[in-house]
Formats: sequence, structure tokens, C-alpha cells
Amino acid sequence: MPKARVWRQGKRTLRLCANDLLTRERLIAYHDSYAAAMAKYGLQRGVRGSEARHTTTAQYNRDLKRKTGELEANVRQLQNEQQQAERQLDEVRKDIKSEKLEAAKTEAKAALVAKVGSLLGSGKLKELEADNRTLQDEVAARDESIELLQQQMERQQEEYQRQLMELQARHRREMADKEAAHQREVSFLKSIIQKAKKWFPLFQELVYMEKFCLKVGFTERQTATLISGKPLFYEGELYSEEHRRKFTTEEAGFQVVKDPKDKSKLALAINGQVIGEWFKEQFGRLFSSVKRTVEPLRRGKGMGL
Repeated sequence: MPKARVWRQGKRTLRLCANDLLTRERLIAYHDSYAAAMAKYGLQRGVRGSEARHTTTAQYNRDLKRKTGELEANVRQLQNEQQQAERQLDEVRKDIKSEKLEAAKTEAKAALVAKVGSLLGSGKLKELEADNRTLQDEVAARDESIELLQQQMERQQEEYQRQLMELQARHRREMADKEAAHQREVSFLKSIIQKAKKWFPLFQELVYMEKFCLKVGFTERQTATLISGKPLFYEGELYSEEHRRKFTTEEAGFQVVKDPKDKSKLALAINGQVIGEWFKEQFGRLFSSVKRTVEPLRRGKGMGL
């Protein structure tokens, strides 16, 4: 409580006290006059005798933060629903031929508008309905464009199929022509071979002799020399198909001659001897050598017993 100040002027004493100035009646009058002055600005006076208490700043901030959070949550929910509606709209655009999807599109839009309207109020509902009609018009225009594109794609597909069939038919004709030409060439070569066999009785024998020389171990160049009837000097290994092994020879002379037993056939001779006989001699010598080596061992083993 403020302290009273006292001035003394002569014999008279002046006294100034807050309790005398700020009485309850005067404070009420001050509130009434202030409310009347501020009424034009929308400020209303508190109710007399009310038991309401002033909200603290901390509580006011908490309430404001809570309301702000609720408003932000509503905004996020509305944004999510808007994104979902856009995705649904894109899905509807991708399948314009399905009547069920068209109906679902309308129902989904109506449900979305109703839900958004319940969140934003009837004033926003009309605005969303107008946006919905605009979107429907855009969808209809897009659907028409997509239909035109599909028709163009169908025409291009038909043209592609036509060109593909023409290319396939052309390819079949070319393959048939090549096959026919190949058959004619094979037939011609067969006729040439038959004539060669007829004109040259030893032609077939030369073919067999070529294979035989290559199998024995001669190179293609050496074989060509032998087939031409020229002599060939060779030193190295020779393979015997009959004995399934190789035999080594020092430098010897080889030549293709007529078979001494059948003049209509050819034979490969080594130093004037038919190579088949030479192979038998070489194998006999090898067998005898092995036999001479094995028999003493057997006898020694028998004496030990």
C-alpha cells in the first residue's frame, strides 16, 4: 500500500493517500469509462462479478501452440488427401477404356470433395466443386487427346505389321531362292563328281588316298605332293590305324603307286614296299623285342621260386 505524504503549511495539514483516491467505486467507474471509449474498436468490458481468471502468458502460448498444431495437422491431412486425389486422377487417366474406373473416378472425386468440404467448411466446398469441374473438363480433354494418340498408335502398329509381313515374305523368298540355288549347285557338283569318276577311274582312289595320307601323319602340302604322283622323302613318325600306334622311320622315300594286288586301286609305298606291309614288319620287330626282354625275366622269376 502506498505511503501517504503530509505537507504542513502553517497550521493546516494536507494529506495525500491512495486509499482515498483509488476506491472500489472509482475503479469501477474508470473501467466503465474506458470500455465506453474503446467500444468503437471492438473492445468489450468484462462481466461484472465474473469469477473468470486471466489466462497466464505461458498457458496462452500453450493453447496457441496446441491450436496451431491442430491446424497444421489438418493442413497436412488436406495436403495428403489432395496428393492422393492427384494420384487417383493419374490412374484414372491411364485407363480411359474402363467404365468401372470412370465411375470410381467420379465417386472418388465426390468423396474427396465431401471430405475436404467437411474440413474446410461449406465456403471452400463450392470452390472445390468448381475446381473439380475444371479438372473433369481437363480430364475429358486429356482423354480425347489420349484417344487420338491411341488411334494414331494403332495406325502405326498396323503399318508396322504390314511392313514386317512384307519383310518376312521377302526374306522367305530370298531364302527359298538361295536354297534352290544351293540345291542346283549341289546337283551340279554331284554330276561333276560322277563324271570325274567315269572319266578318271582312279579319282575315287585318289580321294581315299588323300584321307589316308593325312591320317598317317603327312601334312596337306606333303599329301598334295604324294597325290600328284611325285616321290616324297620323309623322316619321322607314321601312324598305323590297324595297330593303333606310331612307328618311327629314318629318311625314306614315299610315293603313291598302284596296288600290286589290285591294279584298280592305289597304295602308299615306302622305299618301294606297300606301307601296310611295312607297318606289319615294324610291329613284328617291336613284338619280338618285347618278347626277348620279357622271357629272361620270367625264367629268372621261376628259378627264384
